[in-house]
Amino acid sequence: MSEITSLEPRAVWHYFDEITRIPRPSKKEERIAAYLVDFAKTHNLPFKQDKTGNIVIRKAATPGMEGRPAVVLQSHMDMVCEKNGDTVFDFDTDPIRTRVEDGWVRAEGTTLGADDGIGMAAALAVLAAGDVPHGPLEALFTVDEETGLTGAFGLADDMLTGKYLINLDSEDEGELFIGCAGGIDTVATLSYKAVPVPGGLLFFRVDVSGLRGGHSGDDIDKGLANSNRVLARFLSEGTRTCGLRLGWFDGGNLRNAIPREAYAVFGVPVLQAEVLFGLFERFSADIKAEFHVTEPAMDLALSEMPAPAWLLPEGTQAALLDALVGLPNGVLAMSRTMPGLVETSSNLASVKFVGEDKITVTTSQRSSVGSALHAAAMSVEAVFRLACARVQHSDGYPGWAPDPDSYLLEVTREAYVRLFGTEPKVRAIHAGLECGLFLQKYPDLEMVSFGPTLRGVHSPDERLEIATVDCFWRLLTATLGSIAE
Repeated sequence: MSEITSLEPRAVWHYFDEITRIPRPSKKEERIAAYLVDFAKTHNLPFKQDKTGNIVIRKAATPGMEGRPAVVLQSHMDMVCEKNGDTVFDFDTDPIRTRVEDGWVRAEGTTLGADDGIGMAAALAVLAAGDVPHGPLEALFTVDEETGLTGAFGLADDMLTGKYLINLDSEDEGELFIGCAGGIDTVATLSYKAVPVPGGLLFFRVDVSGLRGGHSGDDIDKGLANSNRVLARFLSEGTRTCGLRLGWFDGGNLRNAIPREAYAVFGVPVLQAEVLFGLFERFSADIKAEFHVTEPAMDLALSEMPAPAWLLPEGTQAALLDALVGLPNGVLAMSRTMPGLVETSSNLASVKFVGEDKITVTTSQRSSVGSALHAAAMSVEAVFRLACARVQHSDGYPGWAPDPDSYLLEVTREAYVRLFGTEPKVRAIHAGLECGLFLQKYPDLEMVSFGPTLRGVHSPDERLEIATVDCFWRLLTATLGSIAE
């Protein structure tokens, strides 16, 4: 039992502690699903699991509230699995190691999984509670939200009967979300034939590390550095100034995370070594100065390496580096209708060498405007096509159009004012929630999303603000009690 189980509200933290002990990477939710089934059986609650793996647990209304419309409490089972390079941890087997620090709950060297473990915990606490008034409840737990929205795409048509849905997957206490961006992944593959290593080269490894990383939607406007972009800029400069020859490039892991680390192995002619050292010193100083506000811990390291077994052809190297430097990345447009909201963005998520003949570059585009999302994906494709890469787009997922006149929004807003004496912010989010897909299956749903405060999501800096969990719980229970017949 962790120290977090002594925090308030006890029920929510109890279930969150249990959830952190269960490995639940995306597409590997079998153990957390079994836990949910056991929970339902233990509490004598009816449940159903569809063929995609989603689970809904139902609870009858408390006495006197049987005539209220059913409410869906929705969260996702999986978590983003990211760790620091020096952390020994296996997400397939190890429990998350939590700690309390300065009013926040963190994990030791890994993502915490509060996205969306704390939403799951709140739903379970409501299901287990005997003192929370509510109408009929349906707690929906979806699979694989983080890497493909698989659960939301595959949600069966007969899983839900609720009229209202409260999404428990937001990250800012005091804010009510009524819309989200749609998204699409664009993946490029460059094929090549490796070439022998010529003589007369000295080989080095360059590492970019210490970046904050973060959510590729919610944090895209924070001015954070992208490790793949930083590394590509250095390698491109080295190619021009000292004949750099590239052997390997590896950076980033997840399409929905701003990459924090990247490295490359390369060679330069022996007579150009001093030029390289000078370039590295200047570039390191310049890039750290460029990001000194948002990336104070940025680190670049250069070390000598033995020669690799092969190199990229010069044409492939030029095509790759030109594409990585030239890709649209970061905020592409701000909303014209909701001040302060990012409308369109792109994230250079990962660069992976596959064997000795293939390179895969994964990017993700987001937008609250369908045509702008398409245009962003086409811009990325155009750059890759100029690099003679094969380009594929995912099916994508729809956005969730805001409904400021929603009854559920009004009930939730009034509950917040009543509890805390101040107006919550009502906004949309530049991230992918499952709500847009739910509307395709259940077009009459009214939805709102809220949660406690999370920071550093999708990175080992992920942390959950303790005080806001109580606010989250109080708002959730008050909203459930306020929904009228």
